[in-house]
Amino acid sequence: MEQTKVRIDKFLWAIRLFKTRSLACDACESGKVKYEGQSVKPARTVHIGDVYEIRTSEKKWLIRVKSLLLNRVAYAIAIQHYEDITPPEELDRIKFEAAVFHTGKRLSKQGRPTKKNKRDLDDFMG
Repeated sequence: MEQTKVRIDKFLWAIRLFKTRSLACDACESGKVKYEGQSVKPARTVHIGDVYEIRTSEKKWLIRVKSLLLNRVAYAIAIQHYEDITPPEELDRIKFEAAVFHTGKRLSKQGRPTKKNKRDLDDFMG
């Protein structure tokens, strides 16, 4: 659905960079969304061709608006409305951090620890 005027917080939510519109609004208010180096307010109108720098918890995005989108749609449709122009160095940094900084938490979908895992943990803890 195309519109002539779309707020930046609504656009970021619609293209699925943020899970909720309020998270997108909070990101704008806390200076994590920038246009030409300046923080933007959540009510700023998005225009085709604008380039935004967005910081999420996962990565630093650099996107160019290709077309306007008002409502949240499927991912396959959403990615057609913007162009990801994030520098390759940022993508390499994300891969590096994922490989190097392991927190020690169990991976999701692993199930409960086995008896052997528990014994190993007890031996390790003393």
